[in-house]
Amino acid sequence: MRHLTPAHGRPGNASGPRPDATTTARPSTPRRALAALAAGLAALLVATLVPTAPAAHAFPARNKQAVIDYLRSITGTSIVSGQHNKEPASAPGQYTQQVRDITGQYPGLWGGDMMFRGQDQANRQRVVDQAKTEWANGSLVALTWHACSPTGPSTCEFEGGVKTQISQSQFEQIVTGGTSLNQTWRARMAEVVPYLRQLKDAGVPVLWRPFHEMNETWNWWGGRAGVNGGAKIYQQMKDYFDSQGLDNLIWVWNVQDNPTANWSSYYPGSSYVDVVSLDVWYKNHPSQSDYQQLQSIAGSKPLAIAEMGKAPNDALLTAQPRWSYFMVWSEQLRGSNTNAEIQAAYFHPRVLNQGEVQLGSGGGTPNPGPTPATGAIVGLAGKCVDVAASGTANGTAVQLYTCAPGVAQTWEVRSDGTIRNPNAGRCLDVAGQGTANGTVVQIWDCNGSGAQQWVYSAATQSLRNPQANKCLDVTGQSSADGTRLQVWDCTGTANQRWTLPS
Repeated sequence: MRHLTPAHGRPGNASGPRPDATTTARPSTPRRALAALAAGLAALLVATLVPTAPAAHAFPARNKQAVIDYLRSITGTSIVSGQHNKEPASAPGQYTQQVRDITGQYPGLWGGDMMFRGQDQANRQRVVDQAKTEWANGSLVALTWHACSPTGPSTCEFEGGVKTQISQSQFEQIVTGGTSLNQTWRARMAEVVPYLRQLKDAGVPVLWRPFHEMNETWNWWGGRAGVNGGAKIYQQMKDYFDSQGLDNLIWVWNVQDNPTANWSSYYPGSSYVDVVSLDVWYKNHPSQSDYQQLQSIAGSKPLAIAEMGKAPNDALLTAQPRWSYFMVWSEQLRGSNTNAEIQAAYFHPRVLNQGEVQLGSGGGTPNPGPTPATGAIVGLAGKCVDVAASGTANGTAVQLYTCAPGVAQTWEVRSDGTIRNPNAGRCLDVAGQGTANGTVVQIWDCNGSGAQQWVYSAATQSLRNPQANKCLDVTGQSSADGTRLQVWDCTGTANQRWTLPS
C-alpha cells in the first residue's frame, strides 16, 4: 500500500471543477524568461503570464528508439519534468493544467492510465486522444494500467479490485497458458490493444509501465519474487503485445521504495526492459541506497522516478544525476508541495519542460550527447591524474604523476557524469562501490553505477562522488609521483582541487 498518498485509483480530488483545457494545441511560454519571476509569485504567474509565444512545435511521428536514445543522451545532465493524471478519464489533463496554472509551464512528460472503473474504461478514448495532443504539443507520453484482477469482473473499484489479494495457485493459473484464468487475462489485455495501436499508428511512442510496484503486496500481481512471479506476468504481457505489433511501447519496469531489498529478484531480464524506474512513497526522495540499488539493476539503461509525491529539489538533482525523468502523482502536486516548491522544480536549470525536449530520428544508435571535454585533469603541485603504467585492465590504480603527454593522462569528462580513460575504455571508479574515507580510486568497465559518477564544483574545484558524498583526494596530501588517489570527506584543501579539461 502506498505511503503519503490516498492510494492508486481513487477519484481525483482537485480543488473544484477545472476545465480540461489540454485537448487542443496550446502555446508555450519560454521557461528561462519566467525564472526571475518564479519564486513566491504563484498568484502573479497565474494572473499575468498569459502565453503569447507561437504554438509549441509538434513532435513528428517517431519510433520508440528515438525516446530511448533521448533519455540516454540527457542522463547525467538533465531530467524531464512529468505529471500524472489519474481518474476521471473524462478529464485526462486536469493535473497537467494545474502545473501550468502554478508555473506557467507544461510538463515535458504527460502521464495517464488505462483505468479500472467502468465509467473510466468507457472513456479510454479520451485518454488516448489526450496522449496524442500532449505528443503534438511537444511532451513525452507515459501510460500505466491499474488492471482489475482476472479473478473478478473486468471493471472494478480500486479497493477489492486492483488492491486485492489472490492466492499463489490463482496467480499460477493466470500465467499458465490454457487455464480459464489465463484466457480471462488474455481477453483483458486484448481490450487495451486497440487503444495502444492508435498511438502506434499516430507515431506516438509510449513509456508503458505495467505491473508497477512489483515488490509491493497491495496489488494482486505484487510481492511475487523469482522467475515464476511478477517477472513472468510482465514477460508474458510484453510477448503478447509484441505479437500484436505494438512496437511503439517503451517497457518501463518498476518497484517501490519499500520493501527496500532484493529488487533484482523481480526483474524480468534485460531483453524485456527499456527503462528501470522507482516509485518513491515511504520517503520524500530516493535514498542514496535506493539510487545505488536501481543503478546496479539498470546498468546502462535509463533510470526514472515513475511516481513521487514531493517534487525534486536541487539536493536530489545534484546528488542523483542519472534520473532521466520524474513524475509527480496527481493530487500530490498540490497536496505535498507548496507553489514555490513546484516552481523551483520546474525552473531548475537541469529540468526540461514542454518545448525543451528535443528528439532525434531514433535510428537505433544512442545519441552520445555533447562532445566530452578531453585532456588532462590537473591537481596538487600541478601534477596530473594518471593511470598507473598506462594500464588498461580493470582495477588499475589511478595516481598523481608529473604531467606529460600520453594516453595515461588523457581523460574524457562526459555529460553523463562519468570520467573515462579512452586508452583503456574504462571509467574512473571508486573501488568496490565504497563509501568510506580512504577508498581507493581505480579504472573499471563503465557500468553506470554510482561508483562512477562525479560532480564537479567550479566554486571549490572539487570532484565529488555523490554515492559516497566524498571528494577525489590525493592521499596524505603528498605530491610525490605515484601517490594513490582516493575518496575522502570534502575539505576544500589543495589535495582536493582539480582543473578539468576545457
